[in-house]
Amino acid sequence: MARKRIREAETAEIDITPMMDIVFIMLIFFIVTTSFVKEAGIDVNKPEAAQAQKKPSATIFIAIRANGEIWMDKRTVDVERVSANIERLRAESPTDTIIIQADKEAKHGIVMEVMDQIKAADPSLVISVAGETK
Repeated sequence: MARKRIREAETAEIDITPMMDIVFIMLIFFIVTTSFVKEAGIDVNKPEAAQAQKKPSATIFIAIRANGEIWMDKRTVDVERVSANIERLRAESPTDTIIIQADKEAKHGIVMEVMDQIKAADPSLVISVAGETK
């Protein structure tokens, strides 16, 4: 009778180790393949464009306010530091396109200085200026 009780106690158990291995592998896969977008951090009142076209997606956004403030990665940046910040952001997530979101009241000279700093960081970068579509 003692032998019968021992055999009943040795019932089959479900081993969830292989399932947990698969879940962790899928989690690592999704973390590695996710791309993160570095937004400027502010909303800009962009001018409207009648002939706007869709541009390729970018991971670096630069916003220029009407008062001349330049925003990158959710903080203000001086014009002289734009190229250094672009190099840092490109090291984190490589991209060939940078989008400038300039307020419609922003001065043209500041936008041109930012574009010069982008080209100083890497002349092969594609610069897109974002506007509202009608």
